[in-house]
Amino acid sequence: MSQPNSLPDFLLEPLVRMALTEDLAPMGDATTRAVVPQGVRYEARLNAREAGVVSGMQIAAMAFRMVDASLVIQTHIYDGQPCKAGDILMTIEGAAASILMGERVALNFAGRMTGIATLTAGFVAQTQGTSTRITCTRKTTPGLRAVEKLAVTHGGGHNHRYGLSDAILIKDNHIVAAGGISAVLHAAKAARSHMMRIELEVDRIDQLEEALAIGGADVILLDNMTTPTLIEAVKLNAGRATLEASGNMKLDRIAEVAATGVDYISSGALTHSARTLDLGLDF
Repeated sequence: MSQPNSLPDFLLEPLVRMALTEDLAPMGDATTRAVVPQGVRYEARLNAREAGVVSGMQIAAMAFRMVDASLVIQTHIYDGQPCKAGDILMTIEGAAASILMGERVALNFAGRMTGIATLTAGFVAQTQGTSTRITCTRKTTPGLRAVEKLAVTHGGGHNHRYGLSDAILIKDNHIVAAGGISAVLHAAKAARSHMMRIELEVDRIDQLEEALAIGGADVILLDNMTTPTLIEAVKLNAGRATLEASGNMKLDRIAEVAATGVDYISSGALTHSARTLDLGLDF
């Protein structure tokens, strides 16, 4: 069943297949084969052992179904919904051996994604009363970007660019290599398609002034600026470009940064520092 805010199954299936192969190759589940009699059936419950925001139910169900398509799976709390300790997120009924073979892969994905969604929801809560949006970055686990960015949206956050190809983001090293802010902006404007936005990173007010005078940057990334400097930058910008604050954006600073009036706060911590939420599977 398609869940709210989900990805097409065919995009996720290669990740699940890879994880199952890693866990079961080359000879399957030796423990289950040795000790669980054939034909034994059970109902298993995927439980939350602490509170959070759920993510990964789509991919957890996929893991069980790829092991055994005959398993009967019912999701009780969907991706993007809150849970509390003791809640049953999903029930899986069928061959005990099949459930045991899919258990760890399902829990690995669901615990990781729920941790990201939960941390993101904490960031989003700090922006209440403002128009600032929380967004992730490309600081994702190699190979898992799709599911980690999906988990950010389940927590109420937004996605930054997916990779290097879908937007022009000019950072400090690009500016140095290209010969300055004027050079990179003129080159970017000449090279981009009509569908592609340009973002420019600055870390000083004089760079912001130069970028605004030249024009062409749809978004300006204010990197590692103090809160007073961010306030100055928002006033100077006067709505001309979308402003994104980034750099050391931790949970305890989000409320004060959102109050400056920036449009976006991006944080790599949403994906690279989220802890896995404690989920369990019980027969």
